[in-house]
Amino acid sequence: MRPFSYARARTEQDAFSTLAQTARGAYLAGGTNLIDLIKLEVAKPDAVIDINALPLAAIETTPSGELRIGALARMSDTADHPALRSAAPAISQALNLSASAQLRNMATIGGNVLQRTRCVYFRDISQPCNKRRPGSGCSAIGGDDRKMAILGANDRCIAVHPSDFAVAMLLVDATIHLRGPAGERTVPFLGFHRLPDDPSRDTNIQPGELITALTFMPSALTRSSTYIKVRDRASYEFALVSVAAALEVTGGTIRDARIGLGGVAHAPWRSREAEAVLIGKVPSRDLFTAAAEAGLQAAVPQRLNRFKIRMAKNAMIRALTSVGMPA
Repeated sequence: MRPFSYARARTEQDAFSTLAQTARGAYLAGGTNLIDLIKLEVAKPDAVIDINALPLAAIETTPSGELRIGALARMSDTADHPALRSAAPAISQALNLSASAQLRNMATIGGNVLQRTRCVYFRDISQPCNKRRPGSGCSAIGGDDRKMAILGANDRCIAVHPSDFAVAMLLVDATIHLRGPAGERTVPFLGFHRLPDDPSRDTNIQPGELITALTFMPSALTRSSTYIKVRDRASYEFALVSVAAALEVTGGTIRDARIGLGGVAHAPWRSREAEAVLIGKVPSRDLFTAAAEAGLQAAVPQRLNRFKIRMAKNAMIRALTSVGMPA
């Protein structure tokens, strides 16, 4: 592991000014992704700025009725918060299905949103990787591509985004609050993560910025939601395929629908094609099957992961049945 300096920020301005003094600095929160990447020499910061003292861990309902999740809230605290469990069950479920209990007690919400892919080639500095060194190639193409993308990929990168939480957040029309040297700004959660036009950039965060909070307005749609994760083993494993689904059913008709897919693309994937099939229809197994077919119609499998198409369809049908036709 390469040496680096360490500083503990007491205020946001302290964090910004300390980061500005180094060419390659990094913010440290839970550290469950960053420290791994430093050990592997994938990340090579000259300075690490600890931001855990910043007052960004609160989970609260605002006067307007929005749920606000501070960026430094731990995953375990967020998953177990009564307001979140009521407002969006899928988000709580996704967090509880992530990593391990020990990691959930350390990892933060902001860090989860910003975590980098677990692609084995990205994490092996002996292998060419466009995410680490743009223009060097993608070793996953033609390699061990079993866990790689089937949607939105290209010849520059076929890695998948690893977060369960980010997939579930696609259901709630969330807003990301950012603060940096240039001031504050807000961006929609949908579109914050990037497809691999430039694989070295996973998100649209700007240099020096911090995520301070995520907010969303609970609704009938978000309250009727679920998250299903399919993986090789029951714990401490990333998704082969995951589905977050929410349906608002009124008078026997689907009035609104949201579907997010994980383990299938470089970014959390919202399936608008599947949603369009559902809205205005009466819930049924046949309808959910048609939505799943539409949602995976554009899938392009790699050499070893064609099974993901069927797996994703089946998981979508299960999730939609759970919220659309409860027993």
